[in-house]
Amino acid sequence: MSQFGALVNLPLRHAGKVRELYTVEDEGVERILMVATDNISAFDHVLATPIPDKGAILTQLSLWWFDQLADLVDNHVVSTDVPAAVAGRATLVEALDMVEVECVARGYLTGSGWTEYQQSRTVCGVPLPGGLRDGDKLPEPIFTPAIKAPLGEHDENVDFATIARLHGDQLAAELRDLTLAIYRRAEAIAAERGIILADTKFEFGRRADGTLVLADEVLTPDSSRFWDAAAWRPGESLPSFDKQYVRDWLAHESGWDKASDTPPPPLPAEVVAATRERYLEAFRRLTGRDFQPAVPA
Repeated sequence: MSQFGALVNLPLRHAGKVRELYTVEDEGVERILMVATDNISAFDHVLATPIPDKGAILTQLSLWWFDQLADLVDNHVVSTDVPAAVAGRATLVEALDMVEVECVARGYLTGSGWTEYQQSRTVCGVPLPGGLRDGDKLPEPIFTPAIKAPLGEHDENVDFATIARLHGDQLAAELRDLTLAIYRRAEAIAAERGIILADTKFEFGRRADGTLVLADEVLTPDSSRFWDAAAWRPGESLPSFDKQYVRDWLAHESGWDKASDTPPPPLPAEVVAATRERYLEAFRRLTGRDFQPAVPA
């Protein structure tokens, strides 16, 4: 269901968990208006409670990161000249042939990687040393791709060989190498600002000439784990500037059983406020500037 369709008056192309895509004819060229809502998802559910300003924070932080990476990889942004009703939370982007791979880079062991490591001492088929703890830095960043699942289902972690089988050796190698190059650049930038980029995921599309282009959002608290470097304690404390706070509340304090068929409960006001502040803190520390709210819809 579209939140912004009546405001932008454009054909809806796709409505995802967080973003709505609208088709735009730009001087005979098909473009996409990508609008970030304030929705937040966790455990493959879109929660009933939005996080105020979240869509604008994600959009503006992505734009900042695209600038930092411009010499490394092309991105899909054409313009930020968008309808006033979605100013600050939307961008006009290229219509690309999207590669159906979640390109995940991990520099630290946590999340689903930690779960797999405890069982097999590997992550997506990549062997790792013994004795690592939750939150430990890996000897070097690793490419741990996933295959995107339909809305409401969990993405499937796979090994590199699976991506090569599905998309060919050359494209798989390009995705891996570009993902790791972007991660290394971003990890260094974040470290200068006292933030650990534990892991992140990218999406790529291809132009008609085959060029790989960085698309969707990039290096935001929705797609990345950002930890406070000063408070990082592997195996103990991993204070974060991302939606892990919401996941933790749902898993430990809400009383909700994620294995049940019931949807997650609404977020309390204090959880909404604390989550919003974590997103804002990530924005301020990374960009070095204050967030400018979007125009109210």
